[in-house]
Amino acid sequence: MDILEKSDKEILAIARPMWDDLVKYSNNSNYGAFTRKFSEEMLRGANEIEMGKQFARSELTKNLAEDVEFLGTIRRGEHVTALFKQKHKKKPGEWLGRLVLGYEDGEIKIFGATIF
Repeated sequence: MDILEKSDKEILAIARPMWDDLVKYSNNSNYGAFTRKFSEEMLRGANEIEMGKQFARSELTKNLAEDVEFLGTIRRGEHVTALFKQKHKKKPGEWLGRLVLGYEDGEIKIFGATIF
């Protein structure tokens, strides 16, 4: 089945565990686990040294709250973007989490992940 044809409920069932893992491994600064579901294209852009620096310098990448709110999806091209309202354990306010999913070699992979 094409990822674009999946319902929001089906997308959430796939995206939420992936997002939860990203939050967990970001909080732990675990680069290997953080990138394990990345597409090859995403891995090429995720330089281990630069990501290590980001984990070390960015307060936002640590202490992300485990409780998030699913906001919905955006379908474009060959990918679906799942949007999450993300909170931080130490910083007040809310952030937008963006997780771009698509197929690579028959498996759903992460093609983009940002928080802002």
